Amino acid sequence: MRQDELLTFMSERHKIYVRREMGEAKPWTDDPILQTYKFCNVYRELDRGTIWFAKNWRNTHEDCWFASLVYRFVNWPETAQDIGFPVPWKFKKFITAIDKRAAAGKKCYSSAYMISTHGVTQYKSLYLAESLDKIWKQRHIIRPRKNDTLYEFHTRLMSCFDVGSFLAGQVVADIKYSDPFLKKAEDWWTFAASGPGSRRGLNRVCQASPNNPPVDEPWKEEHWRRQLAELHEVLKPFLARVQMPPIHAQDLQNCLCEFDKYERVRLGEGRPKSKYPGLPTKGEQP
Repeated sequence: MRQDELLTFMSERHKIYVRREMGEAKPWTDDPILQTYKFCNVYRELDRGTIWFAKNWRNTHEDCWFASLVYRFVNWPETAQDIGFPVPWKFKKFITAIDKRAAAGKKCYSSAYMISTHGVTQYKSLYLAESLDKIWKQRHIIRPRKNDTLYEFHTRLMSCFDVGSFLAGQVVADIKYSDPFLKKAEDWWTFAASGPGSRRGLNRVCQASPNNPPVDEPWKEEHWRRQLAELHEVLKPFLARVQMPPIHAQDLQNCLCEFDKYERVRLGEGRPKSKYPGLPTKGEQP
């Protein structure tokens, strides 16, 4: 496996975070790709949007999972601030807060998690509110339970309208630190659900040569999880060696997605949409 290359990417991305937090001047890395394009933090808890959720909405309320779902539907802290903690659910308040921001020309949603209206012609705020309303009415059968695993809660959440595997995984990652049942889940460190980027990323890590296996070779979910678990174990001593904190499987899944983005740039296969201001600009001290 190409675990050394993955670790190099993870280590250098985390160093950027540390150097920036310590107030060091740009550039925070000599890597031209990391200087130019935006990549998520190695640890999801360090991302701006997750920090906002953890500080403002993450709590031990039994329906904090629903608050996370509302947050990830819009995924923009300023919009969430205007909506207010959404438990108990207030249909009209949600719509009013978003429409008021839109009328003022303010940004309402992040492009990170796109929720489609599936071709339905209506205001996005109304469409999202109606989806959330349906989910809220099912809260008694969805919310985390005693002895739940992350996998079991993730599966129940996916039974909801407009909640796919990726979005359900984001909710699990948001609340597993605080929910009284999920924070004790036996698979807290080991659960993850794949996405297109992490499937490609794991293929890249598993390559013994540039074309083996093909980057887009499909995975059966169970096989992907077994391979991820193997990589997870392999990386533990490597992370300790470079003095990085332990990583749970959901963060590793995200790192594989980001590694795929990095490799696409390095190999000339494509470029990320978002740029990163990693080099000094005019007037900034290098």
